[in-house]
Amino acid sequence: MVWMSREQADLLAQCAVVFEPGDPPRTGRLAFRSPDGLPGSGPDGLPGAGPDGLPGAGLDALPFGDSGEADLVIDEGGTLTVCRFPVLRLTVAEALPALTLARRLHAREVHPGDPADPAPSASAAFWGAATAASLHLVARGRVLAGVSATHHDTWRAGPLTPEDVQYLRELAAAAPAEALATPLAVPEDGPLLLPDIADLLRSFVDAVADTLPRTAAAPAAAGRSAFAAMEPQYVPQLRAWAEEISRGLTSGIRLALRVDLVPAGDGEPPALRLVPQVSSPDDPTRIADADELFASVEAAGFGRRAQDNTIAAVRRAAEVWPPLSRLLPVPSALDLADHEVRDLLGSATDRLAAQGVEVLWPTDAVRSLVPRAVVGGDRTPPTDLRSFFRGDGTVGLRWQFDLDGQPLTEQENAHLAAADQALVLLRGHWVLIGTDTARKIRERDLKPLTAIQALAAALTGHIKISGTRVKVAPSSWLLALRRRLADPDGSDEPVEPPAALDATLRDYQLRGLRWLDRMTSLGLGGCLADDMGLGKTVQLIALHLLRQEHPDSAGPTLVVCPASLLGNWQREIGKFAPGTPVRRYHGPQRTLEGATTGFVLTTYGTMRLDAERLGAHHWSAVVADEAQHVKNPHSGTAKALRLIPCDVRIALTGTPVENNLSELWAVLDWTTPGLLGSHSHFRARWAAAIEAERAERAAFGPPPGEEGEHGSTAQRLAELVRPFLLRRRKSDPGIAPELPPKTETDHPVALTAEQRTLYETHVRETMAQIRSTDGIARSGLVLKLLTGLKQICNHPAHFLKESQDTRLAGRSGKLELLDELLDTISAEDGAVLVFTQYVTMARLLEAHLRARGVPTLLLHGGTPVPRREEMVRRFQDGEVPVFLLSLKAAGTGLNLTRADHVVHYDRWWNPAVEAQATDRAYRIGQTRTVQVHRMISEGTVEDRIAALLEAKKDLADAVLGSGEQSLTKLTNDELANLVQLRSEG
Repeated sequence: MVWMSREQADLLAQCAVVFEPGDPPRTGRLAFRSPDGLPGSGPDGLPGAGPDGLPGAGLDALPFGDSGEADLVIDEGGTLTVCRFPVLRLTVAEALPALTLARRLHAREVHPGDPADPAPSASAAFWGAATAASLHLVARGRVLAGVSATHHDTWRAGPLTPEDVQYLRELAAAAPAEALATPLAVPEDGPLLLPDIADLLRSFVDAVADTLPRTAAAPAAAGRSAFAAMEPQYVPQLRAWAEEISRGLTSGIRLALRVDLVPAGDGEPPALRLVPQVSSPDDPTRIADADELFASVEAAGFGRRAQDNTIAAVRRAAEVWPPLSRLLPVPSALDLADHEVRDLLGSATDRLAAQGVEVLWPTDAVRSLVPRAVVGGDRTPPTDLRSFFRGDGTVGLRWQFDLDGQPLTEQENAHLAAADQALVLLRGHWVLIGTDTARKIRERDLKPLTAIQALAAALTGHIKISGTRVKVAPSSWLLALRRRLADPDGSDEPVEPPAALDATLRDYQLRGLRWLDRMTSLGLGGCLADDMGLGKTVQLIALHLLRQEHPDSAGPTLVVCPASLLGNWQREIGKFAPGTPVRRYHGPQRTLEGATTGFVLTTYGTMRLDAERLGAHHWSAVVADEAQHVKNPHSGTAKALRLIPCDVRIALTGTPVENNLSELWAVLDWTTPGLLGSHSHFRARWAAAIEAERAERAAFGPPPGEEGEHGSTAQRLAELVRPFLLRRRKSDPGIAPELPPKTETDHPVALTAEQRTLYETHVRETMAQIRSTDGIARSGLVLKLLTGLKQICNHPAHFLKESQDTRLAGRSGKLELLDELLDTISAEDGAVLVFTQYVTMARLLEAHLRARGVPTLLLHGGTPVPRREEMVRRFQDGEVPVFLLSLKAAGTGLNLTRADHVVHYDRWWNPAVEAQATDRAYRIGQTRTVQVHRMISEGTVEDRIAALLEAKKDLADAVLGSGEQSLTKLTNDELANLVQLRSEG
């Protein structure tokens, strides 16, 4: 697919669309006609042409596709007339984003109920529904390699199930007239003919199927490299091979194997008979047994080659499962031996299904015998859960079978284990027992689980056994523990604030204390992930004091935090827990001597250097504040933190996930080791599946018939981690009603002439290098391009690396706007935080404001800790109205509620990081409305990224979560479209 903006997709979704088939199918094109387009309208025959491909722009402005003309049928007062219209022709790959958006708009899946959303055209919505159906077929592997009528390589959709055929019939019946507006070629003066919608729809489905599989994996799938190329490959020599692959699936008949129960007398078990059954791939409702087909082809309703095709299909199936060779030479019913039934109940069915042969079992014998894994049924409930989870104990895991939802008794299990038959009488019914089921019944005891693995299985209701996800039946004591952990407020475990706490906790903070106390009393860790400014520090201080009231949990608490937060922690402890010992383990004279109670504060850098010394000390608790600092599990900091033993581990962070789910694993695997398995296990089981589902939904929406994300991988992961991660946001009802409003404003600013020249030159020169480079070197050039453009948008002096004493005024639109904002804020006696991700730009702003007589402070990563604390005090005391901050060094931890304005001079392109920075001012203790100002240079890459962040934040999280790095994956044309300088008009 091409990279297409939401505005471009919106424009195309409103167009009338027709499909023009091609050979091979992927060469077909979709022709888009503007909704109000009439012959000759617009400067180029295309209405509403504009320069940007944005709302109001015409189809000729879009940077993809081919402009042209098409003869289309229109209805003029009941008379069908052929007129020539200007159209934009797109390949299937190019059109997919617009068509899927049209389907979602039609179903109101995008901003439901928003009247501002454009309504898609009827034809775009129809082809969007056809796209969704086609994608669903491809996702299920329903594609076949073939050779087209013109001898070119092709993928086609198939084989189709009866449900697929019925859905496509219903879809064709609902086709609007404008989707069939392409007239068929007829002799001169002949009648006007329109295409058959069923044929046209099938051609489109094949075109999608012929487009999507063409990846690096396609040759392996097809066994032929030709089937990976987008350009048509002339392969007449492959026709026989392709027909051999698909014969019996799409050429006349489809083979199925029906298993019937044949009653026996005198209480003997019934025999099992295999009956070959054929159906038409074009009409799966046309079905006949093989003996009926061979008795009379005409009576069975099949073509003259059906018998030959059936024999060939049975012969190919016999290569997969040899017992089927007994059906030859004339296929008819076949009585199965017991071992053959068990083999068929096992892997043979899957092997046959891979060849398109379905096995149909008798419904009265295939009763619902469902295996589940029972966890914890081998032991009594632990009396000391804290020791249980912190120790090396194990929990038993055993197979249990349910018949029609009811568990088998021990006697029934023994009966099944003793039976050596594929068909067993159970509760008055015959039940088929496959080889795998029989093995599980005989070998019910599995490898035991650790305590935390057992808890994880109880929380999710599933466990992986030999790579297969299996339902779990937790024992009663595990179910009780799951219910206890599922209560986030701990309402059934009242906890009073500790007597030594000199603070009145808000309701949500008291609930947080209950949660922390419950998790730590169980010997489990957790992540308190409240929004910045909601008082995580005071909740943790209260937990420490509460643990001191019990001899078995009393002891010192080690807090590891960024250097800028040492002073804040010391002040907060002195304020809320007066008399509690607190020391800084930081600097050249640091020592742990006498640190047997109270708090010890250290930085991540010091902890990394002294991990061995800190690990030799006994800690009641270790707290990782701003835990995103250890989000990379392979970093030295994260590894050092794991070397410090303690009774409980608590992570504090406002952003448990900034860029990807591996960060969540890194935090929770430290607080509760083993909960999510190894990192590779987590990536394979959870992260990869969730990211794939999110990308698929963002691009295509849910598949036909699926509503929402019920049962998604993300939901199952949430069930697992929810008890161990307490997340509250300022916007949650009842969380922080005392917080004042917050307003956010995007300020578009024009580039100066100097900036425009620098911008266009940098794009032209760097794109020329990018187009002639690949690999790591290309990625480096892309980052150089994006960084340079952001610097130019900030100020020419920033990009040109000019000294701080150079002339700055009049050269940057952003700087002029900042001066205006600061003048207004100063006149209102306000205070402002100005964030930039570049220390160099911050120094330029400092020099400029100093020259204007504006008092400022500048904090960056190199600012010493004592100096940071002094700066925070001076700003909070109102001595200085403007605080310039490096986003990376000051985006977390600081309490700067004196500010009622926050300016983002440039953006990090990560909403989570930007929100963290804003929360330096918008937090508990703020009494005034906070105004957030984001500066965006018009017509630049900043403008396009801002539009994406605003219009489609879910997709932005998936695409832009890692900032500029993710944009290195764009193609050259996509990158050029992103960075091109456009008119502001």
